[in-house]
Amino acid sequence: MNKRRVVVTGLGVVSPVGNNLQQTWDNLMAGQSGLARISQFDPEGYACTVAGEVKGFDASERINAKEVKKMDRFIQLGMSAGIEAFEHSGLEVTEQNAERMGAYIGAGIGGMDTIEKTTQLLFDRGPRRVSPFYIPMAIINMISGNLSIKYGLKGPNLSMVTACSTGTHAIGEASRLIEYGDADVMIAGGAEATITATSIAGFAAARALSKRGDTPTEASCPWDKRRDGFVMGEGAGVLVLEEYEHAKARGATIYAELAGFGLSGDAYHMTSPSPGGEGAARCMLNAMRHAGLNTSDVDYLNAHGTSTPQGDIAETMAVKAAFGGEAGRLAVSSIKSMIGHLLGAAGGVEAVATVMSVHNQAIPPTINLEQPDPECDLDYVPNVGRDSKVRAALSNSFGFGGTNGTLAFKQV
Repeated sequence: MNKRRVVVTGLGVVSPVGNNLQQTWDNLMAGQSGLARISQFDPEGYACTVAGEVKGFDASERINAKEVKKMDRFIQLGMSAGIEAFEHSGLEVTEQNAERMGAYIGAGIGGMDTIEKTTQLLFDRGPRRVSPFYIPMAIINMISGNLSIKYGLKGPNLSMVTACSTGTHAIGEASRLIEYGDADVMIAGGAEATITATSIAGFAAARALSKRGDTPTEASCPWDKRRDGFVMGEGAGVLVLEEYEHAKARGATIYAELAGFGLSGDAYHMTSPSPGGEGAARCMLNAMRHAGLNTSDVDYLNAHGTSTPQGDIAETMAVKAAFGGEAGRLAVSSIKSMIGHLLGAAGGVEAVATVMSVHNQAIPPTINLEQPDPECDLDYVPNVGRDSKVRAALSNSFGFGGTNGTLAFKQV
């Protein structure tokens, strides 16, 4: 069968630089950093003291206050982004179309804050004090579950966990459900809220996090010689994906076409990228092949760009391997320089930014790029966003365990 075309008709985001789509996009284009000293717990004595926290977030603005109490923060963030995306799309659910609409939203870790607090409560006060909502507050599939309940979506109801590739993989897999006729509409993306004591301690123990707490807004500096690890962020990014003819028939605003989805595995190491970025290169090539794009068709790459010493070099090498002579022409930027690494939400938020780049013909910068690493020598859109032709764009996500995902968006 011929695959059906998939387009983006709704966008929602909560991030360290904005609690909605427009605010986030405006601040990304302005090069605004959302990184600061951790406030959700006292980080004194921790190796890392900086993070990208969502600020001024009130879940009750979009979710019933009684329901908010039954949700971990990652669910609140995911629900808020999902509701914004769905309302943005202008879709209506009816008895006739409910079975053709679904949700596919994941997280890399899930309800860590709830798990930490409940474990402490159990040890301090005993099992009778554990909430009956403990499990549904913490498990990863409850964003999709709660969105399905809220809107009456009776189609596919799924979630996924692939570490830092989660959001990208959820969006890609949701698009395939539409391509092959299992749904006409999917709400898809990722969410995360793991700026917690054990999460920071665990990633710091693995020497993954930046120790530059004295200059928090500069701690995430992809491709810069000063980089010493990633900065954890939190948030959610969600797309409404829709079959092209379905969207056209109802007069929907189409922001971009999700034309391709690539996957690969490094089969190399738990946390380090494969030599030369070989797995990431295959992933990008797979996405372009699926989309029917040549390297000359792609104008922008929203990179994984975590600000880790090994990862940034490996991704640079991967781009060169995948794009060959076109690599020097390609604009590449990392919004993690502004929002940090949102783990399972990263691919969702970065997909939103990539769609906005295609829609607005503009590219957000990589900030804090002051001392370029000579081994990282591509056009990283340093420090200042730019208006630019974006016919097609890729969005990369790579996760622990050697799992890779790339989305390919293009103009319709």
